[in-house]
Amino acid sequence: MKDVAGTTARERAAPARALLAIEALSKVYPSGQRALDGVNIVVERPEVIAIIGSSGAGKSTLIRCINRLVEPSSGHIWLGDMDIARVSRRELRRVRRRIGMIFQEFNLVERLTVMENVLSGRLASVGFFASLFRRFPAADIAGAYALLDRVGLAGYQDMRADALSGGQRQRVGIGRALMQNPDLLLVDEPTASLDPKTARQIMRLIRELATERRRPALVNIHDVALAQAYADRVIGLKAGRVAFDGPPQALTAGVLTDIYGAEDWSQTIRRADDEAEAGQ
Repeated sequence: MKDVAGTTARERAAPARALLAIEALSKVYPSGQRALDGVNIVVERPEVIAIIGSSGAGKSTLIRCINRLVEPSSGHIWLGDMDIARVSRRELRRVRRRIGMIFQEFNLVERLTVMENVLSGRLASVGFFASLFRRFPAADIAGAYALLDRVGLAGYQDMRADALSGGQRQRVGIGRALMQNPDLLLVDEPTASLDPKTARQIMRLIRELATERRRPALVNIHDVALAQAYADRVIGLKAGRVAFDGPPQALTAGVLTDIYGAEDWSQTIRRADDEAEAGQ
């Protein structure tokens, strides 16, 4: 696939040292809506990055462009030395093995068990017939049991997904994504349908797992306080553009007003004495 300059992905040099580099990424829908407008983001080390912004700011579009669930209109998305925005459909299947996706709606197969849903993270790697009959190597099964223990679902392996609570379903989704052993985690509104306590637990788990596995995680999230508590870095989108990119403690009232509009942000901005609670 060639870009507007006529060069292929392999003819261009990937940005040096970046784990993920998004260059001038834009998305214009057929209706004419410009969801992303020249977004530039560089991730040079494993970190948890919260993507915040108003509804319609482009958060979900950005996350979904990275794994091409939404097709970018222009720009480049470098994952290591591979430009995801320029790979063919055949290559895209291979690239997606390197990206773990955690969905707001969980996207579980309701009639399957917890174990079967977690093992589905290996479907792209085990071959057609093995995936068709759900025959997985012993190492994958052992890995799934270890992940279920790590995400707090030990003993739930035989329970059907439709019998789980929202928080438990999200834990299954996290386990499924990690079964891919991905280079990058994309997380789309993981706490939107959860109660406050469960939302904190899920964000804490995502942070811990990203840190343990030394993988960058991009988390699209509405809750500014959760972003401040659990992210290493925050990127604020406004009208499809990056309006802020910095550490959580730099989210001042002025910055939030620029991203969202005028409001009393005094109850939103985390205080220094909240930090101990966030670590619990």
